[in-house]
Amino acid sequence: MSDNTPSPSHLPKSGLAALTLGAIGVVYGDIGTSPLYTVKEVFLPATGVSLDPHNIIGAISVIVWALMLVVTLKYVILILRADNRGEGGGLALTALATHAVSSKPRLRKALLLLGVFGATLFYGDSVITPAISVMGAIEGLEVATPALKPYVLPISLAILVGLFLVQRFGTAVVGKVFGPVIVLWFGVLAVIGLHHIQQQPQILAALNPLHAWEFLTQRGWQLFAAVGAIVLALTGAEALYADMGHFGAKPIRLAWTGLVFPALALNYLGQGALLIADPTAIENPFYRLFPEWLVLPAVALAAMAAVIASQAVISGAYSMTKQAIQLGFLPRMEIRATSASEAGQIYLPGVNWALLAGVMAAVVMFGSSSALAGAYGIAVTLTMMITTLLTYVVIREGWRLPRLIAIPVTLGFLALDALLVAGCAIKFFDGGWFPLALGVLLFGVMSTWARGRELLMGSIRSEGLELQPFVEALASGESANKALRTAVYAVANPDTVPQALLHNLKHNQVLHESNVILTVVFEDRPWVADQERVQLQALAPGFWRVSLHFGFMDRPDVPRALALCEPKGLRVPAFETSYFLSRETVVPTPGAGMAGWRERLFAAMSRNSGSVAEFFCLPDNAVVELGTRVQI
Repeated sequence: MSDNTPSPSHLPKSGLAALTLGAIGVVYGDIGTSPLYTVKEVFLPATGVSLDPHNIIGAISVIVWALMLVVTLKYVILILRADNRGEGGGLALTALATHAVSSKPRLRKALLLLGVFGATLFYGDSVITPAISVMGAIEGLEVATPALKPYVLPISLAILVGLFLVQRFGTAVVGKVFGPVIVLWFGVLAVIGLHHIQQQPQILAALNPLHAWEFLTQRGWQLFAAVGAIVLALTGAEALYADMGHFGAKPIRLAWTGLVFPALALNYLGQGALLIADPTAIENPFYRLFPEWLVLPAVALAAMAAVIASQAVISGAYSMTKQAIQLGFLPRMEIRATSASEAGQIYLPGVNWALLAGVMAAVVMFGSSSALAGAYGIAVTLTMMITTLLTYVVIREGWRLPRLIAIPVTLGFLALDALLVAGCAIKFFDGGWFPLALGVLLFGVMSTWARGRELLMGSIRSEGLELQPFVEALASGESANKALRTAVYAVANPDTVPQALLHNLKHNQVLHESNVILTVVFEDRPWVADQERVQLQALAPGFWRVSLHFGFMDRPDVPRALALCEPKGLRVPAFETSYFLSRETVVPTPGAGMAGWRERLFAAMSRNSGSVAEFFCLPDNAVVELGTRVQI
């Protein structure tokens, strides 16, 4: 992708309309299904909020103003400005922040680890969101016919299994109906909410923020329990930023202000109006909004909306994993492109089946949307807090905003984030431990891989021969056997002699006519333009050192990138080139590297990492792979 690609915000109106429709379908599916369960959770006995008109108006006011402050002010107005060459999301923001403090290595490393931890928490959300969204939708069957209650769990599991089974076919076909279905969903939310507001207009008092303030200040120590339930209305806010690269900031803003926020506010107000009129509706205030004859159609529409909400986080998990692999935090995995025209549409079988296992475990373990609500929120709110901290670094160190502006704004959002985290923290033993444990486990895996690769490169560097004098001596000497082909030696360290080259000379007693010492570098930016892709250096007659640069969203197609060397004086003919790869067998040894269990974990991940040839799009019939043992 070159730098002259038109950004979504500069597309003509027709393109902007299509992107806005797509943003409604993909970005807002998660937050759009929150009305299914949020209000019911606020008035559970555990929160201590009694069901009277005063508290109903106060709770709805908190929800509406939380959406205004957290989503509109923090994400839509501020954080969407922090784009990394058009890309958003936790790792893109981390890359921006670390680049801003590149002259401060200690701070850079701390921010990198913080950002990676935030990214691992996203996987917890990717497990909980499909489970709670689908179960919350299917539980409407209980409202229609109580006799169907025993079937809620198996139907939910069947829908989820089906959802993960179709991932291999890609989202291109399904994606075309995402936008219209979610537009219909938000339209229904608004209309049914407005209908009940007309019957109880006193609920409009909730638009006054003083009622929200009064509700919060009257809670005492039970404030955190109430906030822990209200935060469910905000889940999905991170998707606004994470999906910015797919749609652009302008369509996401238009979708939020023009449809999503008004529809959500009307529906929450409508649920509040219903509860004022009929407190018994608390059993399921969302589905009780509908007359009996409309409950089953509402369940069907909610189920579709829940599947779309789930699809958004599943696709996000694929993209996050690809970024983590290319930034050096996960081993190579099989990545399949599911669209010939959209590079961002990918499928990772390993991630897909791991997510399915996690989602099914969550559904069976918790058994209902109310129980899952206890697990939901803590990962999301911690991610929000990490986003605030990283954004401060970007606006202060990168944009150079004065401290008098940056610090008060950051402290304000941090105070809000801290309240949300505290509200979710009290649900730790009710299930909040689940996504947190998953995040900590993944952080251990990702940090182990990154540290292991660092030790591996250090070991190769210390034991390797220096490249420049070696090739100069080789080029000046006599070679009995010279293969009239090009050899590409892929190496992690471009300053040492590739093991595969030594094997060729020692065992095959052959040297190729043209030898390319190739290093692939993944930048901490999403895209690298073709004109910046290649760095080439002639080392000696017949020897070149080539460095290929890719962004963490680029497809690392090495043969295509090597073709860009020809204008610079190096021809790499497609049918006359052999690629020599070295597969390191890691040998854990006692010493100062890592703890023994981490070294064994790294060795196991290294053994089971995906094919280098597939990852770099190398032709199967031109690859020679050689093994070498490396101690760490």
